[in-house]
Amino acid sequence: MKNVIVGQSGGPTAVINSSLLGVYKTAKDRGADKVYGMVHGIKGFLDGRVVDLSQMLKNDLDMDLLKRTPSSFLGSCRFKLPEIKDDEKTYEKIFESLKKLDIYAFFYIGGNDSMDTIKKLSDYGEMIKSPIRFMGVPKTIDNDLAVTDHTPGYGSAAKYIAATMKEIIRDGLVYDYPVFSVVEIMGRNAGWLTAAAALAGGEDCEGVDAIYLPERVFDVDKFVSDMGKLLKQNRSVVVAVSEGVKLKDGRYVCELSEHVDYTDAFGHKQLAGTARYLAGRVANKYGVKTRAIELSSLQRCASHIMSRVDMTEAYNAGGAAVKAAFEGKTGSVITLKRVSDDPYMCITEPHDVHDIANVEKKVPPEWITADGMGVTEELVHYISPLIQAEIAPLWVDGLPRHIRLTASTSVK
Repeated sequence: MKNVIVGQSGGPTAVINSSLLGVYKTAKDRGADKVYGMVHGIKGFLDGRVVDLSQMLKNDLDMDLLKRTPSSFLGSCRFKLPEIKDDEKTYEKIFESLKKLDIYAFFYIGGNDSMDTIKKLSDYGEMIKSPIRFMGVPKTIDNDLAVTDHTPGYGSAAKYIAATMKEIIRDGLVYDYPVFSVVEIMGRNAGWLTAAAALAGGEDCEGVDAIYLPERVFDVDKFVSDMGKLLKQNRSVVVAVSEGVKLKDGRYVCELSEHVDYTDAFGHKQLAGTARYLAGRVANKYGVKTRAIELSSLQRCASHIMSRVDMTEAYNAGGAAVKAAFEGKTGSVITLKRVSDDPYMCITEPHDVHDIANVEKKVPPEWITADGMGVTEELVHYISPLIQAEIAPLWVDGLPRHIRLTASTSVK
């Protein structure tokens, strides 16, 4: 019998637990004895926080609830493993703990920084000739992982953003006086999420008036001038802007306003306040009613509007990681490869983690309009298949029912 262990790391998504279920169910189907879960990722594992998932997922209902439950069931962390040459003791501790649990394969569900963890652990495992297999399962609403066509989590977040933008547009048009709304959407260096706002336009919706991505330098004065022109043309103006848009000198726009000066373990500054600052500039210039809307964490875990395509691909990615590990793969990440657009078809393939960890995929320049105020139809065509179909929550007393972690056991 083989024991495996799985963890979740980085920001949560609406479908990250589908990947967890994919790992769990496929491992059990392939003969795994124990499937352990790391509570709060690799940091929790270092602290001895491990659960036996068999005790948490006792029946089909539990598993059905898990795939409909947003956020990270096992908890998450933002913990950067040290370089091997700087701190071998940390790796010795990890591998000793894995040996005590008789671990055959290690799975980590996460984004760019999480794949750095898989890279380092697999490198150390190779160095000491450990038989343990290390596999990454992709996850990030930011859609910025290299090599893979897209990442699980992105489709559901894009669906939420597009649907929410349609509602904001409708709301802004009820008045007989100008209303200016600027919607701040997650995206530090890559504008994939903000680009999803373009999907709001259609037969029943005017669509957003402008979209600003971090791939282009942002000019505040030009922005204010452009908004003035739009306000002369339209009764309501709605624009989408990435939280990570930067000035020519490299500063984030949000740094021009009051902001929280917080940096995580990977050196990422907390970004907030872009919409508030830009709305203030437009209000002061034109004296119109303005709204600064930050979708913030709402866009990450909206399981009530989950994309069925996204959930299915998340589950398949977890299962594919187990299959690859049980067939001898290690130091790899499962990637999604689009093989057809009409009809949409996507397959999974393992790929060397060294080509993915710490590499950021941005929106291609040719998918951004020349004036930097929008995206092309090619980008809309790329996103559209990922938001298709729905999976309903299990409703109890008028609210969605979720499953949550209730107990933990320490590594012995």
